[in-house]
Amino acid sequence: MSDAVLHDVEWRNSDGLKRVVAALADKRGGPRIVGGAVRDTLLGLPVTDVDLATILHPDAVIDRLEAARIKAIPTGIDHGTVTAVADGKNYEITTLRRDVATDGRRATVAFATDWKEDASRRDFTINALYADPATGEIFDYFGGLADLDEGNVRFIGDASERIAEDHLRILRYFRFLARFGEGGVDQEAITACAAAANSLLALSRERIASELLKLLALPDPRQSISLMKRHKIFASFLPELADDAQANLERLIAREQACALKPSLPARLLSLLPRDAEVAQNVAMRLKLSNAMRADMVARVSGLPPVAANVRAMAYLQSTECARDAAMLFADDTEFFGCMSKLEGWSVPEFAIKGGDLIKRGLPAGPLVAKTLKQVEAKWIGEDFPSIDRLNPIADQAVNDALSASRKA
Repeated sequence: MSDAVLHDVEWRNSDGLKRVVAALADKRGGPRIVGGAVRDTLLGLPVTDVDLATILHPDAVIDRLEAARIKAIPTGIDHGTVTAVADGKNYEITTLRRDVATDGRRATVAFATDWKEDASRRDFTINALYADPATGEIFDYFGGLADLDEGNVRFIGDASERIAEDHLRILRYFRFLARFGEGGVDQEAITACAAAANSLLALSRERIASELLKLLALPDPRQSISLMKRHKIFASFLPELADDAQANLERLIAREQACALKPSLPARLLSLLPRDAEVAQNVAMRLKLSNAMRADMVARVSGLPPVAANVRAMAYLQSTECARDAAMLFADDTEFFGCMSKLEGWSVPEFAIKGGDLIKRGLPAGPLVAKTLKQVEAKWIGEDFPSIDRLNPIADQAVNDALSASRKA
């Protein structure tokens, strides 16, 4: 137990939280705020989700919430989790637990009343911090406060045992290391993760993809990616990992920083892979990424290498985001800033000529209209999207050429 106190921040004083806490109040020290809300508040970071722990059984939690006219949703009642909806905000409430059995994917739990026992089944010391909602008193059973101060990401107890309980903790370790690990690498954790890396095969592709994308979305995942590559963490779920993945990611992040751009998930993931549309497609399908994400990845690796002369065409044919990411990933150093300059402040224009415009110019209705329209559009793109003053002569010439060719035929 620590003398530290949770700061009196705005979210602690919300009416919704106060209503939930009042409904679940007991004589044995609960409920308590737990996990990320405590950790992030101590670090001065914004808090979006507030989780609570209680000694009350799930049925009692539901009964009390409903008696207080708070909506209760049994989101994971077999594992003791109920979601309270108060004043439009969700609060996840979990009964104290201990593991009875686990196979690394799911656990059989028994409900408990011992706070330290509940803390012992969590993953990292910095995630096993509890706080009294009223006083802000913090309960720290495994040195999480010291690790938070020192920037250490450390498993609770034996790292191998924690990983055996949930194989996803391998990827969670590297994500938390990238986010909070300013104090260096815990060698016991790295050794345990490397030894158990093949166990990731037992997990669903969706869970793996979710953790991987969360890691890649962080401001600087480079150290974690390097460690994962070195210790063959990727081997079981991303065998396509490029030999130069680390260098590609380094260059991408350097360019993001130089242009003050937020991370792009398609670009970050593609930086780890060979530049190959089929590879991008296969990886997206294996990880069960969304159709939109799959299309985004394929589009970014298709076509010619981006240069200043063609990057706007890519933006027009795909999207500005696609063209920007392709330039970030694949433009060489002599072309990169030219590409970004071409895109900066530029909006994709609308092609102002329609099939009817060509018919009005004398082209007979039929397949020739569509063919000629594509020629006009291609010429307009090739000239870097000139205004209508230039587009009209392009259309006139294309119609004249089409009519002339038709007469000769």
